[in-house]
Amino acid sequence: MSSHILVTGASGFVGRVLCKELLKHNYSVRAAIRHDAAFCDGFDIVTTPSIDADTDWSVALLDVDAVVHLAARVHVMNDYESNSLEEFRKVNVDATLNLARQAFKSGVKRFIFVSSIKVNGELTQIDNPFTASDIACPQDAYGISKCEAEQGLLKLAGETGLEVVVIRPPLIYGGGVKANFASMIKAVKSGIPLPLGAINNKRSFVYIGNLISLILKCIDHPVAVNQVFLVSDGHDLSTTELLKACAQSLGVKSRLLPIPQNFLEFVAKVLGKRDLAQRLCGNLQVDITKTRQLLDWEPQFTVAEGLKDVVAGVQN
Repeated sequence: MSSHILVTGASGFVGRVLCKELLKHNYSVRAAIRHDAAFCDGFDIVTTPSIDADTDWSVALLDVDAVVHLAARVHVMNDYESNSLEEFRKVNVDATLNLARQAFKSGVKRFIFVSSIKVNGELTQIDNPFTASDIACPQDAYGISKCEAEQGLLKLAGETGLEVVVIRPPLIYGGGVKANFASMIKAVKSGIPLPLGAINNKRSFVYIGNLISLILKCIDHPVAVNQVFLVSDGHDLSTTELLKACAQSLGVKSRLLPIPQNFLEFVAKVLGKRDLAQRLCGNLQVDITKTRQLLDWEPQFTVAEGLKDVVAGVQN
């Protein structure tokens, strides 16, 4: 008899792909979504218009063995009103703990929480990556809310016996990705010269296929209980290397101007674009040694394979 898995945020970027993969692995899937959305046959759909501390999950949790909690309030750049810590806590902390408490009472065995590397912090030094054992150091409201949710879940696990697994991904990419990653691909495809040909940073990313393979591993792995895992593709890239790899996947010539990194950072600071400069020039590396060793897990896809998937989505 297959396990029954509840996936929250099932209509999102990660959720849609995860639900399909769970079906392929013979799990019974219940997809929790906020609004009606088109899904393929095989999913048991439950609609939760609002997710907060008072949401009733009793129907969604019926006969469920494990929960994969993806639903979250996400970080919004340059939208300070909606980025208040109070607003993030309502969804990312209060709603998460409400779901976990009801899950335990409903007999759910395991609760997988997809958190964020922002719990560790925003930047690392070159070749001094974040690890799962680092003291948490979130810098913004989103990261703080994810950190508080993790702490609440692990405390609940100690009090109840609910098995909690925390996964902290860096930037997730793959076919259908939107926002900054999609904009970058389109800029490379257009042939617009970009002043990013001399960036010597290192950043970790995770292809959606690699993240999902780890989630699948964590559903029933006995050693995963009450652990925090970092995840990435296992291959770090500079911004310049990433843009060149994107151009190669697109089959176009990379047009990168070798503007000194220090000059770019200075201009960004003057223009009030410090956050953008940090994303383009800063270092953010993660160490997945613990994930590999404890779970006997390896990334299933290379960066090249992941970018090929992204490019196919942009070109279609």
